[in-house]
Amino acid sequence: MKEYRKRIADELLERKLQGKGAVLIQGPKWCGKTTTAEQISSSILYMADPKNREQNITLSELNPSLLLMGETPRLIDEWQIAPKLWDAVRFEVDHRGEEGQFILTGSSVPANMDEVIHTGTGRFAWLTMRPMTLYESGESNGSVSLQDLFNNSSPLNGVNELTLEDVSYLCCRGGWPRCIFMDKEIALEQAYDYYQAVVYSDISRVDNINRNPERVKLLMKSYARNIGSQVSNETIKSDMIHNDSLSLDTDTVLSYVNALKKIFVVEEVPAWNPNLRSKSAIRTSETRYFVDPSIAVAALGLGPNDLINDLNTFGFVFESMCIRDLRVYAESIQGSVYHYKDATELECDAVIHLRNGSYGLVEIKLGGDQLILEGAENLLKLKNKIDTEKMNNPSFLMVLTATGKYAYQRDDGVYVVPIGCLKN
Repeated sequence: MKEYRKRIADELLERKLQGKGAVLIQGPKWCGKTTTAEQISSSILYMADPKNREQNITLSELNPSLLLMGETPRLIDEWQIAPKLWDAVRFEVDHRGEEGQFILTGSSVPANMDEVIHTGTGRFAWLTMRPMTLYESGESNGSVSLQDLFNNSSPLNGVNELTLEDVSYLCCRGGWPRCIFMDKEIALEQAYDYYQAVVYSDISRVDNINRNPERVKLLMKSYARNIGSQVSNETIKSDMIHNDSLSLDTDTVLSYVNALKKIFVVEEVPAWNPNLRSKSAIRTSETRYFVDPSIAVAALGLGPNDLINDLNTFGFVFESMCIRDLRVYAESIQGSVYHYKDATELECDAVIHLRNGSYGLVEIKLGGDQLILEGAENLLKLKNKIDTEKMNNPSFLMVLTATGKYAYQRDDGVYVVPIGCLKN
């Protein structure tokens, strides 16, 4: 029996089932959607089971209610191969009048919703899963809680056990659940296999449009070179065109990027727009990231040693991993992650904003006294720009690092926290 590691999404799923009749779990393939849903389900229908696939599809047309019979919550896995099940689930939810009836999971390739009549508003909740954070995979000891930083409920007290070499490996391995149990060399191959599947299959299955694999490679390599930035599609096109013998327009690049978004390969961070004392113009472009840093590494053809030997690239890849983890941690405490940059080039890598209006400012650095100092000064500069008559003071300022033995608070109030200590 395969081991199941507890996911942060477990509690989120339980909470959503208490408030809605059905929950749709979405996210990149291979991130553990079905396995997580199986833990809480009382009955399961595997729509894509080869023994019953055709029969299931036929029943979804003729008598879908038969497929929905079973103890609740009932998991309908790979529901998207029979999109009419959406309306059938919505109908059952309405008529049963109870919460927590169904969980829908499926491939990251979106369902064809042309035949769907109802949006599901009021009946469905959506839950986005991502690859594992370092806390979920056991690499972070969780000695520093993001929730506690917002609450200022306890002194900082964490000891980091990860080396720079460890972090380099974790960036390349990624947060894919099956990789956690593999030998290191085998685990490193998985992200490259994932990348290959995107290039040769998944990106064309999104909307049944055949896309040139070589162009997909060029796009993903350019995207990887620009993670953590706000470059335009025009810039990515110019980067690609140097290696593309065919003509290429910006609309084509946009269609490729949108296809990658639909299958949760890339997930951009929106801009944060605070009230400022000054009249600095705030950049509104989204910041480019892959859903997992291992995809960027695979697109660039790099490994752990390559990152160690190129600290500039390592810095951006590490930032991508931190954003992945911060997104998961933030959503578990009803928050979202944003990015800040203004016309003066003052920048903040991550702004964690909660629904109640609280927010924390985060700079991401590999480590070292000079980089930590730069990050702290940057955070204090942004804090002093915020108009606190119109919005709250930040709950905390944090430099999130790859290295460093301890989590601690500087004399200026800025927290320094290694990623190997952080949890939600």
